[in-house]
Amino acid sequence: MPISFDSALGIHVKALDVRAQRTELLASNIANSDTPDYKARDIDFRAVLSNADQHLNAGLSRSNARHLSLSNDTDTLTPLYRVPNHASLDGNTVDGQLEKTAFADNALRYQASLTFLDQKFKGLIGALKGE
Repeated sequence: MPISFDSALGIHVKALDVRAQRTELLASNIANSDTPDYKARDIDFRAVLSNADQHLNAGLSRSNARHLSLSNDTDTLTPLYRVPNHASLDGNTVDGQLEKTAFADNALRYQASLTFLDQKFKGLIGALKGE
């Protein structure tokens, strides 16, 4: 019986990908905290991941080449603009404290996803070895 990494690893691979892209956005926000008219952007992680989870659990397959393919929205994430907590005179919507907190939280959750994947791989290796 072949091993399907999609079913074995679950949603953790998609979560890791979305977290990595969110890290880039948050780092860009922090780097541009003093840039006039810069608009802070972020990804709605829960919405993207729930959408990816629905696609993974759908179990749909194409039986005909003319059928529409099931699109994967995590490949083309659309960053949303963050609504500022307070107005800035230069038009910048970056809140440095909020961005640094979100970055730290995202980094922690990224590490947790790596730990989950590590445990999954250890389980697969153990199953292959017969342990």
